[in-house]
Amino acid sequence: MSEIAIIKTTEGDLTLEFWDDVAPKTVENFKTLAKKGYYDGTCFHRIIKGFMVQGGDPLTKDASKEHLWGTGGPGYQIKAEFNARSHQRGVISMARSANPDSAGSQFFICDGDAKFLDRQYTAFGKLIKGEDTLAKIAGTSVGASGSGEPSKPLKRIGVVSVTIAEAAK
Repeated sequence: MSEIAIIKTTEGDLTLEFWDDVAPKTVENFKTLAKKGYYDGTCFHRIIKGFMVQGGDPLTKDASKEHLWGTGGPGYQIKAEFNARSHQRGVISMARSANPDSAGSQFFICDGDAKFLDRQYTAFGKLIKGEDTLAKIAGTSVGASGSGEPSKPLKRIGVVSVTIAEAAK
């Protein structure tokens, strides 16, 4: 039985299929967190139009922790599953620090061709519905983040829920 993820956002829905064949542990981790409601109430805290939108940080549930957004995780890290799938628009991949095996819960969805990330980040699925929603999120006005990067959304793009459902046959 093949499953999909429906990420309900304040801008609309994103439906993703998983690539269990190339990143089984990463897919399982994402599904497990989603089924526990881990992502519900988080937001996309980093947006770079033409590159990617990033979410999955539990700290984004609390506005008073905004200075820490981008540093949160589930309290464990998973081993990278780098693979040959290319980072194209709509591909979902795991965010991480400089350590290749430092991914936990944060993910990003490509809003353009990001081949330079290939085999360095764990791509684990792709958007099959919700192109318009991805475009809306990516087009959100941004200001400078704490590091000065122009990627901090000027309005909250919330993740209402992430549902794992059976894919239509």
